[in-house]
Amino acid sequence: MRLGIAADHGGFELKQKLVSDLKQMGYEVVDFGTLDPRSDDDYPDFVAPLARAVSNREVERGIAVCGSGVGACIVANKVAGVRAGLIMDVYSAHQGVEDDDMNLMCLGGRVVGYELARDLVHAFLGANFEGHERFRRRLQKVKQLEEVRK
Repeated sequence: MRLGIAADHGGFELKQKLVSDLKQMGYEVVDFGTLDPRSDDDYPDFVAPLARAVSNREVERGIAVCGSGVGACIVANKVAGVRAGLIMDVYSAHQGVEDDDMNLMCLGGRVVGYELARDLVHAFLGANFEGHERFRRRLQKVKQLEEVRK
């Protein structure tokens, strides 16, 4: 699986650890930055390119990390075709994929510790969309909202 990952200075340290883990697990990882964290860098500069890559299917799934994860989630969900969730528990990490076809997970680098983040990533990447009729119906409604937004 080809994954994308991005972080600002608030998520840089966690991103670096996750990149190392993901590569050891055999994933191809595309790093959208930051590669040089500075306190004045801005999460949209890194998360928006990641979200566009997810939307364009240049990567299969994405992981975005900022200080709280909130800003990254807001930015990611502005891109049509991206279904991002701010994840802090294992249940939501897999359920978001299984029911809602979540394709981008957002984490708070200052909120979620490394061990938990690793478990969240494993749950996210190990899950598959179940595709039940009610889930597809709901996703169609989300898609219609994206069309209206244009």
